[in-house]
Amino acid sequence: MANHASAKKRIRQTNRSNAVNSSRLSRVRTFIKKVEQAIEKGDPKIAKEALGAAQPVIMRGAQKGVLHPNTASRKLSRLSARIKTLQS
Repeated sequence: MANHASAKKRIRQTNRSNAVNSSRLSRVRTFIKKVEQAIEKGDPKIAKEALGAAQPVIMRGAQKGVLHPNTASRKLSRLSARIKTLQS
């Protein structure tokens, strides 16, 4: 256990940031699942709307450091490619 005040403060900060980051990551995963479910239904209009809602959440996750920026871009690219195949 920490004895110094600075170490105790660091533990508090770490716990707080872990809670925020885990909720952000959970939110990103939820939005990705919603897009994937819309793709499985086969309706491109609903899937596009779901992707439109998911895109800012995913990019915000990358901006805040929860996801690597390339990972966020890759996920968006693959989801949009799957939606594009639905339309044709």
